[in-house]
Amino acid sequence: MNDYWSHHLFSNGSTMTSQAACRSAGCRGMPRTPWLAAWLCLFLATPASADERLQGVPGDLADLSIEELANIQVMSVSKRPERLQDAAAAVFVITRDDIRRSGAATLPEALRLAPNLHVAQVHNYGYTISARGLNGSSNSVSNKLLVMIDGRSVYTPLFSGVFWDAQDVLMEDVERIEVISGPGGVMWGANAVNGVINITTRAARDTQGGLLALRGASNGGDVAFRQGGQAGPWAWRAYGKIADRSRSELGSGAPVEDAVRRSQAGFRADWEQGRDRVSVIGNVYRGRLGQPEPGEISISGFDPVLGQVRSDGVNLSARWEHALGDGGALLVQGYLDHTLREVPPVFEERLTLADLQFQHTLPQRGAHQLVWGANYRRGRDRVENGEIIAFLPAHTSQQWASVFLQDDIALRDDWRLTLGGRAEYNDYTGVEFLPSMRLSWRLSPRHAFWAAASRTVRAPSRLDVDVFAPGRPPFLLRGGAAVRAEVARVYELGYRGQPASSLSYSVTLFHHDYDHLRTQEIDPTRSFLTFGSLMEGHSTGIEAWGSWQAAQGWRLSAGWTALHQELHLKPGSNDAQSPLNVGKDPRHTFQLRSSHAFDGGRELEFTVRKVGALSAPEVPAYTALDARFGWRIRPNLELSVVGQNLNGSHAEYGPAAFRAELERRLAVKAVWEY
Repeated sequence: MNDYWSHHLFSNGSTMTSQAACRSAGCRGMPRTPWLAAWLCLFLATPASADERLQGVPGDLADLSIEELANIQVMSVSKRPERLQDAAAAVFVITRDDIRRSGAATLPEALRLAPNLHVAQVHNYGYTISARGLNGSSNSVSNKLLVMIDGRSVYTPLFSGVFWDAQDVLMEDVERIEVISGPGGVMWGANAVNGVINITTRAARDTQGGLLALRGASNGGDVAFRQGGQAGPWAWRAYGKIADRSRSELGSGAPVEDAVRRSQAGFRADWEQGRDRVSVIGNVYRGRLGQPEPGEISISGFDPVLGQVRSDGVNLSARWEHALGDGGALLVQGYLDHTLREVPPVFEERLTLADLQFQHTLPQRGAHQLVWGANYRRGRDRVENGEIIAFLPAHTSQQWASVFLQDDIALRDDWRLTLGGRAEYNDYTGVEFLPSMRLSWRLSPRHAFWAAASRTVRAPSRLDVDVFAPGRPPFLLRGGAAVRAEVARVYELGYRGQPASSLSYSVTLFHHDYDHLRTQEIDPTRSFLTFGSLMEGHSTGIEAWGSWQAAQGWRLSAGWTALHQELHLKPGSNDAQSPLNVGKDPRHTFQLRSSHAFDGGRELEFTVRKVGALSAPEVPAYTALDARFGWRIRPNLELSVVGQNLNGSHAEYGPAAFRAELERRLAVKAVWEY
């Protein structure tokens, strides 16, 4: 643990006092690390009474049983509530209780719980996350996964991906995370090619009172607070958090300049009366990040001289839902999102996005349930270019507009057909059409088959079209004015079953046909490089996961994926490197979670993750063992110890000369609700 958090969290003689308690309790053979020994002895020496542990605390392992999880309502597939068991898509739900029991401190750590995602950590704050392959398929970034937080899209039009260091919430406020592997273009638009992640926070009425969370770890720590209350008809909450992470190391032991200092604050207010519901959400954050080699953006071998990354932002969103008297519903949502990202000496970007969405769910008419809507988004991008690369024009405005329609048709009581389409406009390629067809067959309330065929696209970004290198003429790289939208035609076949009240599982087979994937070509004059769309290929695979309530208080969950990808160049391409990006995805992944509740107050969770090797660049296969012990010593006070990579260090992504070695880490956390 670094000196800062050791001093502030474990000073004033607390270590000495805990050691004395250990001796008086007869503890022997405890770890020499003082703070860890203190916590373990605290658990063994001073348990709360059974009445205190059980008061107000669920006696079962989780908030939801296996049957309740199968009946949980999901929104991400069709933008209306439907049973998870009936959803005609590969959906995995990470519940609030899953996040708490895992000890996840960040959103990427929580997303590791989804077996249908490949989450690879490059360094302290750098992650590449994708589903069904192509994880880093274009310019070494993952750009085919749409991510939303409370309905606000967080992908950046700079490269159609996500700066994960800029995405944070108070983890105790997350209600659930719905992860769809596969296309979601009809409901969510372009860039929802290989998956959709929909992060939903809790309503303000569910977070009344106060909360204080302290976390100290071997690589840093966090402190967070939340206060909720009522103001007339409004329920509200405000929160703040500060995170500090020390530098990581390469496999050689050399330091990686990836230290993080980040602060964030925000609020949520909810009003509900009669048929109307209104939510207003705002966040502001400030981040100072070390910039590890070879730099945040490296194009065509142009590696920047490194400096500290600045990542600041503010966003405000409002949402109105109205239930119509005839069974229909209206939804209007708008948000403003302003970000500042400074990567010296590469570039500085000031991006402002304004987004307005409208959705109308019509009342059911016979066998038909129609929903339609429209979306308009406008971005104002101001870039200060450096000597390494340039975005030209440096100042630009972009707009995206779309309309969609989906019809859910009940063919029979047990057969349902869903037809939908979206027409979406972008400034680079004009109008793109995204159709989809899904068919589900419910054999019984506990067993369902489904099949789907979809076409979706990844629209070009500024990194595809407007990038030049070096920052001043003569340019050796001149963007790609002729690039096309990357296209995926996707075919899926799935089964979701619950053969017993204690067992549920899901299996999905998929095949993706890709066209117009990004390439880096030598211009016919052989005087510069440019981006093209001359790669195609396919990926085929299987996703499977399930949960088994082995005994009261003991649940086992497992997930497995297998993936085969083939990419090849089209005639006319001279890019020999891009097809090798297929090696950035593991052929197999496996995870197993064991969650055991000893009683209403103590619980133990183990997670084993096994990830196959990557070949471009080579990253060995690895197995990671994580564990968490949680102890609710009072109904409003929980203490926990979390261990990550307990079986030893490993690397997950990137060239060996630059990627961090993820070492064994220990953390302690206290959460007090008042």
